[in-house]
Amino acid sequence: MATAPTRPGDEIARLGREIYERDIRRQVEADHDGDYVAIDVDSGEWAVAGTETAALDRLREQRPAAIDVLMERVGYRALRSFGGYRQRVDVEDGGRVVIEARP
Repeated sequence: MATAPTRPGDEIARLGREIYERDIRRQVEADHDGDYVAIDVDSGEWAVAGTETAALDRLREQRPAAIDVLMERVGYRALRSFGGYRQRVDVEDGGRVVIEARP
């Protein structure tokens, strides 16, 4: 059963983003755009799914004791948006910023 995080939120965010950029991003961005990645910052293990809940459930199947978890959304700078446009960085094209209308 999960308990309260053992690290401060900003440390979980920093570690999780480092893991995402270093180990996960290139593996998921082509086939999982818009999906969610749950990252256990203590072990580096992660799971991807179409919803936040499903990603967390899959991670907890692998790591039942995962407590310090960061959630990232593939291809997005934030988990949720409130209208407007989507901005993404095209890593393969030298970091070019692409503005896309939301579907």
